[in-house]
Amino acid sequence: MKNDLSSTAVIYAILSINSEISLQKEYLESSDIDPDERDNEEDILEDLEQAFMEFIELYKIYLRADSKLPSIDELLNSEL
Repeated sequence: MKNDLSSTAVIYAILSINSEISLQKEYLESSDIDPDERDNEEDILEDLEQAFMEFIELYKIYLRADSKLPSIDELLNSEL
């Protein structure tokens, strides 16, 4: 089994995590969140943001190797 992630897998991970970050921020801004759970939910957001940045750094390596891939800005501003 191959251990390397494909550029497509990294793209999907970035888009998925970016979407989850947006949802988590919306949840934290809503009145639906229980005050007792706020710290935990903020920790989840921090973890998502950290994972996002790690995948962005990995994607930058793919970008240097393959100029046909969309830029990070194109990737994040595209509509699915």
